[in-house]
Amino acid sequence: MTSRFADIIIDISSEQVDRLFTYRIPDDMTLVPGQRVEVPFGPRKREGFVIEIKDECDLDPTLIKPVLRTLEDYPVILPELIELSRWMKKRYHCNLVDGLRQMIPSQMRGGRVRKKQIDIARLIVQGEELERAIESNKRAKKRLEVIEALRDGPKPVPVLNSISPGAVNKLAEQGIVRVEASEVMRTPYRALEGEAAVDPPLMRSQQHALEQIKRALDGDGGRFLLHGVTGSGKTEVYIRVIRETLASGRTAIVLVPEISLTPQMVDWFRRRFGGDAAVLHSRLSAGERFDEWRRIRSGEARVVIGARSAVFAPLEKPGVIIVDEEHESSYLSDKRPRYDARDIAKWRAEYHGAVMLLGSATPSISTYMKAMPGVKPWNKLTLIEMNERVCGRALPEVEIVDMREELVQGNKSIFSAALVREMQECLDQGRQAILFINRRGYSTFVSCRSCGHVEKCDQCDVSMTYHMADDKLHCHYCGDERKPPKVCPECGSKFIRFFGTGTQKVEEEVQARFPGVSVLRMDVDTTGGKDSHEKILSEFRSGKAQVLVGTQMIAKGLDFPNVTLVGVVAADLSLHVPDYRSVERTFQLITQVAGRAGRAEYPGKVILQTYDPEHYGIQLAAQQDYRAFYFREEKQRRRGLYPPFTVLARLLVSAKSEMDAQNAAQDLEKRLNEFLDSDPTIRRDVIQMRALEAPLKLLRGEARWQVFLKMYAKEPSDRVISYMEELEEISYEKVRVELEVNPNAML
Repeated sequence: MTSRFADIIIDISSEQVDRLFTYRIPDDMTLVPGQRVEVPFGPRKREGFVIEIKDECDLDPTLIKPVLRTLEDYPVILPELIELSRWMKKRYHCNLVDGLRQMIPSQMRGGRVRKKQIDIARLIVQGEELERAIESNKRAKKRLEVIEALRDGPKPVPVLNSISPGAVNKLAEQGIVRVEASEVMRTPYRALEGEAAVDPPLMRSQQHALEQIKRALDGDGGRFLLHGVTGSGKTEVYIRVIRETLASGRTAIVLVPEISLTPQMVDWFRRRFGGDAAVLHSRLSAGERFDEWRRIRSGEARVVIGARSAVFAPLEKPGVIIVDEEHESSYLSDKRPRYDARDIAKWRAEYHGAVMLLGSATPSISTYMKAMPGVKPWNKLTLIEMNERVCGRALPEVEIVDMREELVQGNKSIFSAALVREMQECLDQGRQAILFINRRGYSTFVSCRSCGHVEKCDQCDVSMTYHMADDKLHCHYCGDERKPPKVCPECGSKFIRFFGTGTQKVEEEVQARFPGVSVLRMDVDTTGGKDSHEKILSEFRSGKAQVLVGTQMIAKGLDFPNVTLVGVVAADLSLHVPDYRSVERTFQLITQVAGRAGRAEYPGKVILQTYDPEHYGIQLAAQQDYRAFYFREEKQRRRGLYPPFTVLARLLVSAKSEMDAQNAAQDLEKRLNEFLDSDPTIRRDVIQMRALEAPLKLLRGEARWQVFLKMYAKEPSDRVISYMEELEEISYEKVRVELEVNPNAML
């Protein structure tokens, strides 16, 4: 028999093995691209991914080793996703295996997760035989109870053992019962399963949106931006688009930015699509993720809801990929490969001729610009607008409170008089309130009033945050923690004070001002456990708590009919961060969190506390006027030469030794200068390029320098970025170099 061969990528993330290795396929083995296999690699056995099958090979047959075994009897990676991995290798400059690993649950590698099986008992006698069995066991009452339980159908052995531990085994010995292993699927959010919901009537704007998208579904696909005010019913449009997609025999992916939004979305989609809906995100247990992934891969589930990684779901024939709250930075991966889920969604939609639908009440400036006139066709988005809330409900009334005036009037509390008044009225009416602050912890820093010393992390160049729950200072970058000092370590003074406001302090203030009112807090500290998001939100939705205090994770997407008041405790916390997107992010946060109020029959009110009430970002957020904000911010970006008009890139250099980091950065600067000088057409597009300390010069015990580049967003910028990618690969002893292009944060 003629030998066949498989080209395989070894599951090792290393540039030295980032190529195809050829193996012989044994005569009794059938392989297809996308399968996982075990192969000999050097002195060891390694897992690998089959990329290609071929009939001929130029290598000496005696040197070609055989594939040892298949790890599954089906291809775990679809042909499309193999192509996507190849694209990711070029786009994100990663190893091919880094892309392939995104396509499967990580616990599948190394066999760290398996199907869950449980012993099931069933009766194997009926009629007269069963009657004789009952008669022979009439003195064993527990065994009779087990027999009666099994008359209704097979039961798990652990359930029957709760009746009588040894009864099942005894009945099996008598030939009355058979015990068999049976697979049990681990279903996340099982507690959310409720009654099926019917489709509500659509508003005119929803119907118009659906018709536009449906034409693209029936044709060759397309790219849309659904810009709808908070409460305008974007989710209902998503559901109807998915219904049309499923009816045409295709599948759908829905991405949400926060894991906290997933339980609510799962609830909505399961009520409308039943078992067709599956969920994927990083907070599922390994078993839940594995089983949901297998349901998707087998075709049992045709709708996938999840966070960033769900964009890789192994769905065949996607018809629509929806990115909800598209402006969120959480769609960017901060680990290798540093992909953008929106780019992946665009690639998959184009590959399948599908629809990509981006949705937001506050689109990013760069996304909204793609929906404006004059955009190049390959970047163009079709804009669909929904400017009214469902059922004609009004947007919440927003009141800006100048906290400087509060201080003049002697109010040193974190709550203004207006917020206290509105909260009291809200609670008296039996309604609920949300208090938003974009900072967790109790106090944002600890300082000495005598000498000004601020307690900083030893490993990072940042102040530590005080958490009252454990009476410790925490670093929110590296996780380091320690007890707060009793005296100043610099001058010995006892005048150590806590400054700033965090979620814990807001929670404490609510409980002090409104005794007996139940308060829930939702931030990184309270949502560390499994299903903690779901538990907190379910408790609040049920009305067991009247006030929800939280950070960004409560600012968007959530729908609580009984919430009539939103308090933005410190609207300008993110306004003056040293980042060109700080105003945009502040506008988005305020607009989104304000949209949580008045989403049902009761009108909403928002109290917006700020020390900078005249700032255009604050004013336009209060008016919830996105278009006015876009044109103002677009003008600011153009004038200040910031993206999308320019490209910002940096080679971030990290090392234990500051001298090592500095020397490497200066060497990279020299190499980049030589490249720029080699072509005057490139050099004239560069606005700024130099090596300097990173704004956060110490992180997790490593010194950080950067080679910063700012240049016009023209064709030469692609060539410069490509060269910087080459520089990223230069090996310096004890130094790590990472390239970031238009990074999510410039710290």
